[in-house]
Amino acid sequence: MKIQLALDRMDIAEAIELTKNVEDSIDWIEVGTSLIKEFGVASIKEMKHAFPHKQIVADIKTIDNARYEFELCFDAGADVATVMGVSPLVTIDTCMEVANRYQKKVMIDLLNTLNEQKKALQKYTDAIFCEHVSKDQQEELGSQNQGTRPSDFSAFQVAAAGGIKLDSIGNLIESLNPAVVIIGSAITKAENPSAAAAHFKQVILQTEGIKTC
Repeated sequence: MKIQLALDRMDIAEAIELTKNVEDSIDWIEVGTSLIKEFGVASIKEMKHAFPHKQIVADIKTIDNARYEFELCFDAGADVATVMGVSPLVTIDTCMEVANRYQKKVMIDLLNTLNEQKKALQKYTDAIFCEHVSKDQQEELGSQNQGTRPSDFSAFQVAAAGGIKLDSIGNLIESLNPAVVIIGSAITKAENPSAAAAHFKQVILQTEGIKTC
C-alpha cells in the first residue's frame, strides 16, 4: 500500500522542502491541483527534478482538452495524471491513449460520479480509481464520515483521498483496502510532518501485517 503525499496551498520551494522532510515515509508525490493552477507545469518539472526516483502524480483534474493537458503533464515528468470520472468517455479514452503512448498511468477521480457513470468507467481496467471526499465537503460541511467508503471498484486498483487521518486510516484500510492512500494536511500541516508521515507508514505496515497473518 502506497502513501501519496498531496501537496497543495504552498509554493514550489515549500513543497520541495516539506517533501524532503518526509521522503523516507512516502511513496508517491502529488503535485496538487492548486499548485499546478498557481505555478503551472513548472511545479511538476521541479518536483520530478528534486525527486527523480519517486512517482509524481499530476492532479490536473482534466475534464476536457485531454490530449493537450495530459501531454503537458507527461512531458513535464509526471508518472500519473488525473481525469474526472464525470468527463465524457471520449475524454477518458483520450487520456488512456496518451498515457499508454507515454507508458504512464491514469487516475480517474470518482468525485460526484453517478452509479451509471461508474459502471461505464469499469472498462478502464488499467486505470487507478480514486474514491474522493472533496475538500469543500470536508471544510464547508464538516463531514466526519472519512473512514468507511464502500467501493464499486474493489476488483481494480483503488486510491482513497480526502480527510484521511491517523484515527480513521485503520477503518479505511479495512473497508476499502486501497492500493494508494492520499494524505495531505494530516502530514503537511502537522506540527512535525516527518513524525506524522512515519506514523502513517507504521500503521499501514502493521495493518498489512495483520491482514497477511
